[in-house]
Amino acid sequence: MEIRRSGSRPSGKGPANYFTGTVRVDPLFDAPEPGRVLGVSLTFEPGARTAWHTHPLGQTLIVTAGCSWVQRWGGPVEEIRPGDAIWFPPGEKHWHGATATTAMTHLAIQEKFDGKTADRMEQVSDEQYRA
Repeated sequence: MEIRRSGSRPSGKGPANYFTGTVRVDPLFDAPEPGRVLGVSLTFEPGARTAWHTHPLGQTLIVTAGCSWVQRWGGPVEEIRPGDAIWFPPGEKHWHGATATTAMTHLAIQEKFDGKTADRMEQVSDEQYRA
């Protein structure tokens, strides 16, 4: 058993090539081999969002605070709220982030495949974000 105490791992700023706006990343867990699961808590300030991306083994989001928007490629922008759990299948191009006026926090859980959890793509344009 391993207990990771809250605050034992430093928060970080979401890198500009992965996010638009201000995003705080709080690492939660990273299973040692042979485990593959990784979990982080992300807090998005109003208007902040991820770039378009995919996950080789999929991703689950659990919204814990605020109001959020998500979109899969070719689909509508959808609003999600605290308690909602969202599953993105492997390879599904998508983005997620805060609404234009409300901050949002979610847990992101994904598995590593060949050492990586995501393939980052282009930034979400302001037009796509406001759609």
